[in-house]
Amino acid sequence: MSRFRALWQASINATKRALTWNLEDLVPPSERYIFKFDSKEELKRWHLYSDSEYGGLSSASLEIKDSVNGSSGTGVFSGNLSLDVDESSRWNISRSGFCGMRSKKFDGFIDLDAYDTLALKVKGDGRCYISTIYTENWVNSPGQQEDNSWQAFVFVPEGNWYIAKIPLARYLPTWRGNVIDAKLEMNPSRVVGMSLSVNAEGGVPGARSGPGDFRVEIDWIKALRMQS
Repeated sequence: MSRFRALWQASINATKRALTWNLEDLVPPSERYIFKFDSKEELKRWHLYSDSEYGGLSSASLEIKDSVNGSSGTGVFSGNLSLDVDESSRWNISRSGFCGMRSKKFDGFIDLDAYDTLALKVKGDGRCYISTIYTENWVNSPGQQEDNSWQAFVFVPEGNWYIAKIPLARYLPTWRGNVIDAKLEMNPSRVVGMSLSVNAEGGVPGARSGPGDFRVEIDWIKALRMQS
């Protein structure tokens, strides 16, 4: 789809929303659930990836932890990060030591234009994770099929539940894991998916790093409206 046609389609969609508005459209709620990891059905909305697809030896799993004392279940993203590479692999991998969980594409788009913050309720292992928001391809050239990706670090303290709040303005445009050195703005009205990933190397100062086991428990992911 050309940029002109995409702009035209966005205008048409906005007109349709204006004709079918309701009270929630006029005054959006202060928060909106995007994912709730409270049942095994939630697993169908995600898929896993790792360097093992390219000859690496890292591994990951995603499961729903059973509820306790009537509470809802939670998701557990865990595995092992390895810097080793299978010497018999046909891939000439340049780096290894990464795993991720990515949502399957939404049916259409999620419009987060009324919100300014993404929040994740997590309990982890002291590692630094990467939160990614995927939007409709607008930054990349029309011939490229990949969605635009915007990434921000999430430090997950060890042991206790923690609500990480990340302003959408903090997400940086990236291309295959590298930050794009340009002034670009995310279009939060055209979100097509999200992911959470972990690398053996890199992250914020003080976070656990290096190869070895990783584990983060996820309760939910929300969009928040922090500014009035």
